[in-house]
Amino acid sequence: MSSNFIAKGADGYDQYMGRWSKRLAPLFLDFAGVADGERIIDVGCGTGSLTFLIPERANVATIEAIDFEPQFVEALLQRNTDQRISARQGDACSIPFGENHFDRAMSMLVLHFVPTPERAIAEMLRVVRPGGIIAATVWDTFGGMPSQRMFWDTIAAIEPTALVRRDPALVRPMTFPGEMARGFTAVGLENVAEQILTIRMDFASFDDYWFPLINGQGTLAAFLSSLPQGTPERVQAAVRKAYLSGQPDGPRSFVSAAWAVKGTVPTR
Repeated sequence: MSSNFIAKGADGYDQYMGRWSKRLAPLFLDFAGVADGERIIDVGCGTGSLTFLIPERANVATIEAIDFEPQFVEALLQRNTDQRISARQGDACSIPFGENHFDRAMSMLVLHFVPTPERAIAEMLRVVRPGGIIAATVWDTFGGMPSQRMFWDTIAAIEPTALVRRDPALVRPMTFPGEMARGFTAVGLENVAEQILTIRMDFASFDDYWFPLINGQGTLAAFLSSLPQGTPERVQAAVRKAYLSGQPDGPRSFVSAAWAVKGTVPTR
């Protein structure tokens, strides 16, 4: 298995993270670049936030989108109306294409869910031609997502058993400063550049924050229900107080940062 992302359907993903990946995609594409006539692979396409944006930016030849989750691929295919876009189930650590097949490979919000991200980077290198570009972005889960830390630090303070879930949720591969850039350099990519991309996560109310967080993806809802009687309610109440911060319920906005790295496939 080459993903530790636990999916609960395309709709759940869109409500939980898809709405933010749509905000991140334009910034990432500005950084990654795209040109007319290119053959592009979107590694870990999800439901298509980046895939569908690419042909709006350039008259590309083809876009191949792959994702480990078949349900995401199916959702993308159902939404697709562009004949240049194809999608299939695929593993980032074993990309189902031959060497030098693409001009550019992009991976958005994927490498921090891959148990062996170095192998995924090497696979993108394999399928992109000499002189082509590889680019990836991941959330700064430890230092750049206060909306996530607010939840995890609060629940861990109330329920000690949550520590074993908090730590891997916040400390993920490729998410520390320079880590992904070093991974790009290690496989032989040249002209490696790193940049921070920043969006805001806007919530209409506490419920808009809370319910997609616990129900959108993963097993948080099941974990909360397994806690001693009364603890899930204590957790929700404490997180709600943190969200409100003494103010009436309503909109809240949190900055969220992602690391973006790109490099050039050697020509020699």
